[in-house]
Formats: sequence, C-alpha cells, structure tokens
Amino acid sequence: MGKIAYQTSIVQGYINMIKSMTGFGRAEYASSKRKFTVEIKSVNHRYLDLAIKMPKKLNIFEAAIRNELKNYIQRGKVDVYITMEDFTDDNVGIKYNREVAAEYLKYIRQMSDEFGLDAEIRASSLAKFPEVFTQEEIEVDEDEIWSELKKALCEAAEHFVESRIREGENLKTDLIDKLDDMLTHVAYIKDRAPGVIEEYKQGLRDKVADLLQDTKVDETRLLMEVTLFADKVCIDEEIVRLTSHIETTKSTLTEGGSCGRKLDFIAQEMNREANTMLSKSNDLSTSDHAIELKTEIEKVREQIQNIE
Repeated sequence: MGKIAYQTSIVQGYINMIKSMTGFGRAEYASSKRKFTVEIKSVNHRYLDLAIKMPKKLNIFEAAIRNELKNYIQRGKVDVYITMEDFTDDNVGIKYNREVAAEYLKYIRQMSDEFGLDAEIRASSLAKFPEVFTQEEIEVDEDEIWSELKKALCEAAEHFVESRIREGENLKTDLIDKLDDMLTHVAYIKDRAPGVIEEYKQGLRDKVADLLQDTKVDETRLLMEVTLFADKVCIDEEIVRLTSHIETTKSTLTEGGSCGRKLDFIAQEMNREANTMLSKSNDLSTSDHAIELKTEIEKVREQIQNIE
C-alpha cells in the first residue's frame, strides 16, 4: 500500500469514531537539513477555528496546512504550533550592490571637489557603507520543505485525533449510562400515569361522597371530571417523543462520526419534553422523576458540548 493510500485509510478510519473536541498531538520530523516540530491542541467550539503559529518563512504553506488539517478535524478551537530548526550553513549568501557603491563613490568625489578634501578612498571603507553588501537567503526547494513539514504535521494530527478518540470513547460510555438511567425514569413515569388518574378518581369520589353524605354520587358527572383531569395531565405524547429522542441519541453515539451538533439539537428537544412532563405533573413521585430526568438531560447536554 502506497503512502498516500495508507494515510487515506487512516483518515477514513477516524470518520466513524466518536471524538472529543479536547485533544493534543505532537510530532517531530528531522532530515539532514532541518527539523520540524508540530504541536496541536484544542478545546470545544461551535465551528472549526484554526490558529497557526509558525516562523514567517513557513507562511507560504499556511493554506496547505489548513487544508491538510481539515482532513482530520471538523470542529473545535484548534491551536497549531510549528517550529523549524535549520541545520544548513549555506542558506545565506552575500550580494554586492554595485549601483549603490557607485552612488556612494560619486557623491564622495563630489564632496572632495566641492570642499577640497582628500579623495583617497579604499574599497574596505566603501564596503562599510549601508547596502553595499547585503545578506540574502538562498532560494530553497519549497516542495522539499513541504514534504518534510507535512510528515510532521500528519503524524501530529494522527496523535491528536487518537487522543480525541480515546476521550470520545469515555464520553460515549458515560453518555449511554446516563441515557439508560433516563429510560428508567421515563418507564417509571409511564407506569405511574394510570395510577395517578385512578387515585384522582377515587379521591374525587370520596370527597363528593363526604360532601353529599347520603345522596348518591352522579357517576356521569364524576366520569366527566376524571376525563377532563386525565386529558390535562396526559403525557403519552411526551413519553413517546422523549423515549424516541433517547433511543436516537444512543443509536447516533453507536454509529459514531461527527455528530455533536445533531446530538446537541436532540438534547434541546429532550429538555423541552421533560419540561412539559414536569409542568403537567400532579403527582409528587412523578414530579421527582421528571426533575431527575431534567438533571440527567442537563448532564448529557454538557457532555455533548465536548463531542465533535
């Protein structure tokens, strides 16, 4: 397998993994001419925000660096630090600027004629004037430099993604545990719902019977009141939607990939359903479990903020 195909397979292997937006990677690559060191670190961010710090002489590669990193990173505030040590001693040359020297010589002779001064000029004296001799960097092979820099960059990016995957797997395990706890609370609320209506019906019957004493209770009117109450506190739709959101979140985590935005949206919907359930609750134990649900949803949402 060629180098390009190998790197492509590595990148493809990252696609279906859950990744945290917190990560760190470092790599070095050294040749006989130079040494590159690349460090990459990140925290969570809504979009991809790349900040690259490197020597000015490498600025020509900034676009290429950004394009390469986009193969590994979709979201996060990412800081990239690149250093280069140059081992060559022949990368600087001396340039003799004849036109500048001629200008200095012309005006020195002019001054000598105007003021009657000694016009003896040595080459060593003329060479000391500014810009007569300048240092210039010898043109280097940009393809060679990019090839070496890319090796360090890709290796650092791979280590960076691997650290994100390790943290992502921990997040995934913790989230699935929390989602299973949420399903337990939802199941309790669902099982409890019929009992709440029956208890209300019995309580209403006892209260009416106590008020009317020997008078017979109007069952039709009682049934109407219970029906109105049942409609008011009915949370069947909320339970169905919340259960669906929880299962969708679990399946999305299992499928993997860059799913942080999707999961964040689902978490908002879960919170909406839990709020409605709590507002409709007319039973202490149901309210307690609805509050626990909201607490777990908030924890889940906080964790999801760290998923790419």
